[in-house]
Amino acid sequence: MATSDRDIPLNAIRAFVTIARERSVTRAAKALGTTQSSVSRYLAVLEEYLGADLIERRGRNTELTDFGRLFANTVSEPLDTICFTAQRMRRRGPVDYNRIVVRTSLATFAYTLLIPNLQSFTSEMGGAVVDVTSSLSLPSSADSFDVLITRDLALMEPSDSWEIHNEQLVCVGAPNHVAGKALPIVKSIPMLTITSRPDILPTWLRAMDLSHSDIVTGARVDHHYLALPAVTTGKCLLVAPEIVVSDLVRDGLLKVVPGSRAPSGMQYRAYSIDRSGNPELARAFCRWLVRLCKKASIPTSPDIG
Repeated sequence: MATSDRDIPLNAIRAFVTIARERSVTRAAKALGTTQSSVSRYLAVLEEYLGADLIERRGRNTELTDFGRLFANTVSEPLDTICFTAQRMRRRGPVDYNRIVVRTSLATFAYTLLIPNLQSFTSEMGGAVVDVTSSLSLPSSADSFDVLITRDLALMEPSDSWEIHNEQLVCVGAPNHVAGKALPIVKSIPMLTITSRPDILPTWLRAMDLSHSDIVTGARVDHHYLALPAVTTGKCLLVAPEIVVSDLVRDGLLKVVPGSRAPSGMQYRAYSIDRSGNPELARAFCRWLVRLCKKASIPTSPDIG
């Protein structure tokens, strides 16, 4: 383990920083998954390199010397940065060049639009496999995914991004309740409330120049995908992102209340992260998603407004 003046003992520095954190050579060895004698040798190498004692033992306790404390405080943060960067950029295991993981915070979007149309992407890309996961938590560099689809989460790592959809809101109901009716229908049929998107109804009411006192308040539901069966089968209305009800409208299961379209001001984005093990397939997926969202929008007509 001898070292010259030009060879910085990086493994010894890592071992010492662990000793400083654990306040024990024994606990440091356990944390590093190695032996106590190996950690002690690393410590001796570093002390020889620096020409100063780094720790002093008091019984079973290990205390840093003043020099050791200064050195640990100086190198700990840069060492953490190196480890974090290496972990973020690591290609995890054997790369399957025909498979990606797509993570999204938009569960209803995934349920109503993304997953039902994945077969077209799979066919277009010669049998590519797309794994889909849903999470509302902020993604970290330790999470394993290739593409993030989100409306409200920030991605704090290098990536390419695509604007895939500017959200439009529409009021919908079952055709037998909505057909031939205009916007005043909201004053007589209960309106479902989506608790996971408390912004939607106030935004839509302002756009329609209405207030909460102008509508009949109905049941509360956690998510849009839980509300869709209720509005297709019951006597109630729902204000929802147009893109998540577009297929139901095309299939005749829902009808848009005329004049009820309004922008929410929210934007859906897709991110292809740089550390993806399959960046080309991830970027191809994002480009396909842009096309899918364009096709999913309900054509504007005087009846929709």
